[in-house]
Amino acid sequence: MFFLTSTEIIPDSFIGGLLYILRNYFPMYLDGMKYTLLIALTSTILGLIIAVFIVPIKIQQITGRDTLIQKILKKTGVILATIYVEVLRGTPMIVQSVIIFYGLAGLGYNLNIIICGILIVSINTSAYIIEVLRGSISSIDKGQLEAARSLGMTRSKAMIHIIIPQAIKNSIPAIGNEFVVNIKDTAVLMVISVTELYFITTKVNSIYYRQLEGFVISAGLYLLMTFTTTRILYLVSGYISGSKTKLSYPTSQTL
Repeated sequence: MFFLTSTEIIPDSFIGGLLYILRNYFPMYLDGMKYTLLIALTSTILGLIIAVFIVPIKIQQITGRDTLIQKILKKTGVILATIYVEVLRGTPMIVQSVIIFYGLAGLGYNLNIIICGILIVSINTSAYIIEVLRGSISSIDKGQLEAARSLGMTRSKAMIHIIIPQAIKNSIPAIGNEFVVNIKDTAVLMVISVTELYFITTKVNSIYYRQLEGFVISAGLYLLMTFTTTRILYLVSGYISGSKTKLSYPTSQTL
């Protein structure tokens, strides 16, 4: 928790005020950046893990060889997975944050605020990565799955060992974009007082009631994080795929 007060007078000019805030509060901005990157990176990884488990359920198909019980279970799984994706993609993450945080507190689960923030962003991210992986899987030659089945592999084993690894590799640029989006979208977590960059910015601004300088600094730091991350992901994606697959400029869909 931050308790900030100051008896010093901030310079009236924009440049003077900006330099004054940087000189006195830059360590706090760095602390906010640390939590922003921690939440964004951890949530993207966890979101991918969640998506890997849910996407096979969402894309499974009912066949004539299935028993009645199998048909019911498959249909139920598809419906639940679809609801999961549509609800998370169709509601703002800021609303999800309030519902999850206060909902868990109402049930007696008082999670650490950072852990709760990671949980919120992970769940939201998983819904988008599910659709990314679904599209990637549909683009893979169906003959590979049929060949695996002809060799005696079950559908689930073929998905785990053959299809999903390829889908993840093909989806690296899109998953990287989700990470960049999450760097920006962690800002919504200030609604539950997660001490990420946006939260720190509002606290610093509240000392002097000067909004512009603080948010210009914040914008520069967000740009630094997203630009650097995009360049790194561009190099990693090119190395893994063997070609320079360029990441598109990500657009937030969660605010």
